[in-house]
Amino acid sequence: MTGRVQGKVALITGAAGGMGRTHAQLLAEQGADIFVTDINEAGLAETVALVKSLGVKVESALHDVADENHWQQIADQAKQAFGRVDILVNNAGIAMPRRLEDTTTQEWDLVMAINAKGPFLGCRTILPLMKEAGGSIINISSAYGIVGGPNAAAYNASKGAVRMLTKGAAIDLARYGIRVNSVHPGVIRTGMTEEYIDDPKIGEMLLSTQIQKRAAEPREVSQVVLFLASEESSFVTGAEYTADGGFTAQ
Repeated sequence: MTGRVQGKVALITGAAGGMGRTHAQLLAEQGADIFVTDINEAGLAETVALVKSLGVKVESALHDVADENHWQQIADQAKQAFGRVDILVNNAGIAMPRRLEDTTTQEWDLVMAINAKGPFLGCRTILPLMKEAGGSIINISSAYGIVGGPNAAAYNASKGAVRMLTKGAAIDLARYGIRVNSVHPGVIRTGMTEEYIDDPKIGEMLLSTQIQKRAAEPREVSQVVLFLASEESSFVTGAEYTADGGFTAQ
C-alpha cells in the first residue's frame, strides 16, 4: 500500500526526541525520506537509527535554528542529498516558565530567537527548495499561541508570533503552491514536559484545563502533522489546528 507521503522529502527540526522524533517516525512510516536536525547530537543519532530502520533515506545535521548561517548549511545539505524539500516541519522550540516580572531581557531574546525567529528563517531559507514543486510547511506553535497562560510571558509571545507568521507566509507563498499551517499542541508528554505533568500539584493544574483530562502522547500530534503534510489537506492553508484536549474550546 502506498504511504500517505510516499516519495516526498521531509525536513524536521528539533527531532532529537519528543514530538520531533515522532513526526519523523510517522512521516517515514508513510513513505517520506527524512532530514532531521537538532542541537542534541546523541538524541539526533537515536532518531536517525529509528528512521533508518524504516527503510527510507535519512540525513541529519546539528542545527541551531536561530542561526541564519546554520539554516543555509541545512538548505545546501538538503539540496545535495535530496534535490528538494516537500515538507518542512518547524518543530524546534524551548519553554521558559517565568512570570513577566521575572523574565530577563536575555531570556526573552532566547525564547523569541528559537521559537519565532527559527521558523521564520526556516520558511525563508528552505523556500528555494520548495518553489518548483510546491509543498507543505507546518509550524509547531502551542495552545498558548492562541490563548494566554500563566508564567509564560515570553513563551506565549513567541508562539503567538508563530501563529501569525504562518498566516502571513500562507498568503505570500500560495503563488508557489506551498501551503503553510500551524499546529497548536496542549499538554503533551515529552521530555520537556514530563517533570511538570508528573508533579502532583502542577500536573493536576495543567490537566484540569483540558476537556480531556489527560496528557497526549506525541504521536497524537504527529497524526495532525501527517494530515497537513499529505495531499489530504490540499485545500488547507493559513489554518491553525489544535491538538489540545479541548483546552482552547473553553
